[in-house]
Amino acid sequence: MKKYKVSAISYLNTAPFAYGLKHSSVFNKIELLYDYPAECARKLASNQVDLSLLPVGALSDFISFDIVSNYCIGSIGKVRSVVLMGNSNLNDIKRIYLDYQSRTSVVLVKILCQNVWNITPDFIPLKPSDNYKLLTENEAIVLIGDRVFDTENYFSNVIDLSNEWFNAYGLPFVFAVWATTKQLPREFIEELNNGLELGVNSMEKAVDEFSPLSISREDAINYLKQNISFTLDEEKLKAIKLFQTLSAKLK
Repeated sequence: MKKYKVSAISYLNTAPFAYGLKHSSVFNKIELLYDYPAECARKLASNQVDLSLLPVGALSDFISFDIVSNYCIGSIGKVRSVVLMGNSNLNDIKRIYLDYQSRTSVVLVKILCQNVWNITPDFIPLKPSDNYKLLTENEAIVLIGDRVFDTENYFSNVIDLSNEWFNAYGLPFVFAVWATTKQLPREFIEELNNGLELGVNSMEKAVDEFSPLSISREDAINYLKQNISFTLDEEKLKAIKLFQTLSAKLK
């Protein structure tokens, strides 16, 4: 039987999805791959996978796609794991290093700089080999994922990008949606969503299965329950549309 290739994000915020898929009937029908967000987008665009937890910053790359689930990676206010870090005040920042693992957060910080903070720093791509802790004065870095947990106490100024978006626009933020460019069988999509639902309702078990865990079990559970919002509702769809509109207007 043909297995569908599914690209999921390798961070803690996706642990409930991974747990649900692995412990439901759909697991026999998929090959589950773990990638960082930009790679999830690349694999779907290059037809290497059938389904992806697709970053919303990459939606504009696709002529057509289908969102196949009412589950997503989102947040309402503080998300904790998508931040701008540095040791300078916001108005003093001259250079921002951009995390190579995420296009969505890169676009988000540019939207905030242009429309909310009114600053015009230089944007510099961060390479995997760069030591992001060696920032000089007037520099900051966009960092996402579980690496934030190890770094959030290292810098004096940590700005939660999702919270800045919420304060500016009064909307939640969506980082990734389950999307495909193919016609997948309805029965498969139903099984997939049953698995995702199982995972969202099993957060403690998902944390216990996730490795490596860079924060305490209690902290990880609180992060999933308080910082991540998994339901793709009307407000989040509205937020995606606004994000796409604002990103198209970036200078």
